[in-house]
Amino acid sequence: MKQRTMAGLFAFVLAAGPAVSLLAADGVIKLGISSSTTGALANVGASTKNAAEMAKQEINAANAGKGLPIGDKFYTVELVYVDNKSDRSTATANAFTLISRDQVMAIVGPQSSDRAVAVGGVANAYGTPMITPWSTVPLTTLNRPFVFRMPATLDNQPMATVKFAAKEWKATKAAVLYDAISPYPSTMAKAFKDAFEKVNGPGSVVAFEAFPTHATDFSKQLQAIINSGADFLYTPQHYNEVPLIVHQARKMGWKKPITGTNSWAAGDLIGQCGAECKELYFTGNFAPGGTDGKARVFVDNYQKNYKQMPDEVAALTYDAMHLLAESLKNMSSLSGNLVEDRTKLRDRIAATKRFEGVTGIIGFHGTGDPPKCIVLIKFGENDVLTVHDKVCPE
Repeated sequence: MKQRTMAGLFAFVLAAGPAVSLLAADGVIKLGISSSTTGALANVGASTKNAAEMAKQEINAANAGKGLPIGDKFYTVELVYVDNKSDRSTATANAFTLISRDQVMAIVGPQSSDRAVAVGGVANAYGTPMITPWSTVPLTTLNRPFVFRMPATLDNQPMATVKFAAKEWKATKAAVLYDAISPYPSTMAKAFKDAFEKVNGPGSVVAFEAFPTHATDFSKQLQAIINSGADFLYTPQHYNEVPLIVHQARKMGWKKPITGTNSWAAGDLIGQCGAECKELYFTGNFAPGGTDGKARVFVDNYQKNYKQMPDEVAALTYDAMHLLAESLKNMSSLSGNLVEDRTKLRDRIAATKRFEGVTGIIGFHGTGDPPKCIVLIKFGENDVLTVHDKVCPE
């Protein structure tokens, strides 16, 4: 959506809705949570809400229950949820609602890059800080000073996989299977092809097979991959698509490794994929198995609260919430003018140099993209996703 079009829609929202005072409610700071609680990525929305609520309770319980200190006052954090319905247009409309009607101080989300790119444009155009916990596509933050992310960008993951494949499988030929339309898989597939061929030479990606969004039959593409002689299959699809791809590949006789990206790291991947996903690895930002320190405390508390292991989405959302709280605390005061306070908050987020989160050390150095280690994740004992190795920025 072009900025002029967004401006027109924003003006319409203001005219159609209640008057906007641009004054923060006394003693309350509203944060918007933009996620998909229905649709294809509903599991992502559930993890988002669990982690956001857990962080909110911790923030509000701090300082003997007085909440978040900013200057000489204390504030309570209130969360305003919107459901993207796993749809880009809905996510964009919801962003205007959060900014104008609900008057949130900042937005956490969306998670999927498809929605995050769109909402990031709205948030930046109207001076509202946004932190996406899970989006890795560079366009989400590119030339958008109000937009930040928690994970490493996708361009770091492919080379980590290339190095891992050479070390683990002595791989010199690769195959790729990806959604040609969806922004994340298509961008990641091309980035991986470039990285692999940079190391192994032109033509070393011996099969580069695309399929249309919402496809469920991959037999044509998989047959081409099997015939290619590739050493492993790279598929940067989302967790809800991976079990079907793995199942069809194994049924057709593919016995070689299958690997992917942090888009695998949500939902009930293990439950849906079962034994066929054993011994598979993927790149990501967090795994609950084998954690210690602050991350271990988070995993234990999450399990206690929700009777399940936290996934990567939950951990990154939890970090985004606490990073926002830390940035708010670093403001000298709130003026009561929401436009000014949003800008001041953005400046404090951008000034972050070393925030210790459960997913690692987070800092911003002139961009909205933190330099972070890439985690190689495996399906560990008792079907728990576990950190196998790390590749950190040089």
